[in-house]
Amino acid sequence: MSKLKKLVSFVLVGAFSLSLLIAAGCSRHPNTEQISKMEEARSACLASEQKLNEKVKANEELQRQLDQKKANLDELKKEKETMQQRLSNWPTQE
Repeated sequence: MSKLKKLVSFVLVGAFSLSLLIAAGCSRHPNTEQISKMEEARSACLASEQKLNEKVKANEELQRQLDQKKANLDELKKEKETMQQRLSNWPTQE
């Protein structure tokens, strides 16, 4: 998951940098339109990073829940085996 996060961050930073280069053009100072485009790109980048972090946290929570369910399943399987063994040893009345 860490690799995915790094890759997405790298792509977002690259896209943001490229948008800055394209928006800046050859002029010495950015005009208001270029500044607004840079701010828009920055906002989109931050929103994407925040969404990625939320998805990573949700994935971690789901993984934790899955691990708990698997542990519970293992306990129940052991209990079932114990009960089946007790039933097989139970004296039958004939």
